[in-house]
Amino acid sequence: MKSILKGLCCAGLLVGLASFASAATMTMKGMISDGMCGASHAKMTSGHPGMTDRDCTLACVKSGAKYVFVADGKVYQIANPGLAALMKNAGESVSLTGNIDGDTITVSKVKMMKH
Repeated sequence: MKSILKGLCCAGLLVGLASFASAATMTMKGMISDGMCGASHAKMTSGHPGMTDRDCTLACVKSGAKYVFVADGKVYQIANPGLAALMKNAGESVSLTGNIDGDTITVSKVKMMKH
């Protein structure tokens, strides 16, 4: 019985460690956007003169879209979309640090890039 319990504990430990190993902490440069527009706000901003990428992102999020992070043309889902720094930097170019797991990022730090 003890050997079975030890075996199950070891297996659980290995699975837990493997899940930590699959997430990689990185800092990337990109833009805070929304899931409706993704990498480009051109369709929305061209139809609404004076609308900025920030205005578009905030409007789409207000309509139910989730914040996303776009870097090098790739759109990452954000695991913690309630982070205040996302709204503060919506539609802006940022340096973002977080744990990446596939196409999802758990954001730990957002810093607006200087223009």
